[in-house]
Amino acid sequence: MQFILDEHLRGPLWLAILRHNRRDGLPIDALCVGDPPDLPLGSADAVILRWAEREDRILLTQDVHTMPEHLARHLEAGLHSPGVFVIASGCSIGLLVGELELVAHAGERADYQDVVTYVP
Repeated sequence: MQFILDEHLRGPLWLAILRHNRRDGLPIDALCVGDPPDLPLGSADAVILRWAEREDRILLTQDVHTMPEHLARHLEAGLHSPGVFVIASGCSIGLLVGELELVAHAGERADYQDVVTYVP
């Protein structure tokens, strides 16, 4: 499975994923909002969800206040989502990278599709 990081996660988590991918672990296929030309910084949540659906990438975010609501509207419109992971504030970056590696290489797609998963 592949991931897209909400733009506010471009810091320590993104750097930890890059470090992880340079080591011998199983690679994590991740992009950040702002990297793809058709998903610029400042994209609205609805746009990010549509892009993630089209590109089949699970969205990682810390936006616990609005993203679950945006996902509910997205699904009510008859659309789908590979999933949204809402990351708890203060979550260990090392633990999170390990979880992403596990999901990417051993996870079941159906476990995450069209739902919000709170991590950890």
